[in-house]
Amino acid sequence: MNAIRVRGLTKAYKGHQAVAGVDLDVARGEVFAVLGPNGAGKTTTVEILEAHRSRDGGEVSVLGVDPAKADRAWRARLGIVLQSASDAANLTVNEAVQHYAKYYADPRDPDEVIELVGLAEKAKSRAGTLSGGQRRRLDVALGIIGRPELVFLDEPTTGFDPEARRQFWGLIKDLAAEGTTILLTTHYLDEAEALADRVAVLAGGRIVAEGTPQNLGGRAHAEATVRWSDERGRREIRTHEPTKVIAELARQGELAELTVTRPSLEDVYLELIA
Repeated sequence: MNAIRVRGLTKAYKGHQAVAGVDLDVARGEVFAVLGPNGAGKTTTVEILEAHRSRDGGEVSVLGVDPAKADRAWRARLGIVLQSASDAANLTVNEAVQHYAKYYADPRDPDEVIELVGLAEKAKSRAGTLSGGQRRRLDVALGIIGRPELVFLDEPTTGFDPEARRQFWGLIKDLAAEGTTILLTTHYLDEAEALADRVAVLAGGRIVAEGTPQNLGGRAHAEATVRWSDERGRREIRTHEPTKVIAELARQGELAELTVTRPSLEDVYLELIA
């Protein structure tokens, strides 16, 4: 059974159709990324899945339950990490995680969770003194303390420096390796490419493309650009058969500065939302 199943989801605000018939399937244990520009309907869709917002129409099942009819036991099976930081500035890391653990019938060991998110050395530090990346790790710790089957991550690395982002990606991969289903919304295409098993692109309230990061929008079969240098300078050819082109060029001798590139995920994404 899928962790998430959506059919024909709709939601409008004062005549504006924010979500206009979304179909979505997320398998259990999958890392699924939702991409799209601001106003595409990402936040509304995710809030409906989290039972934080009602829908106008369509069918929604999250962990086998309609969020509109969900109870506290269902909510305890979710982990939600919002874009804004948690309000626990005056608590130490250890105190915050211990406190949140008391909300669940079968929480993970707080010390184990603090170790998992890489905050063992900061366990006695107040949350208000942590760096942005460390604070985000605390948010994740609070989101997974209840052993969630499904974790929602909303723009998890916004404002991170490159090193902090890479470290955080490692944490997400660790959670996925444990079998946790993760739904990720992000504006960073390299993040989706590094973490997601599959991605969906939302634009205008609809899913305009879905697939693996490598195959999204026909990316794997798009024209490749072969570039090289010879006595006439820098040369290039666009082709669907780069191997054939290289073989023909190789008959002319050694090729300098030879590269073969296909459209990046960013190229495909920008074309899809244009």
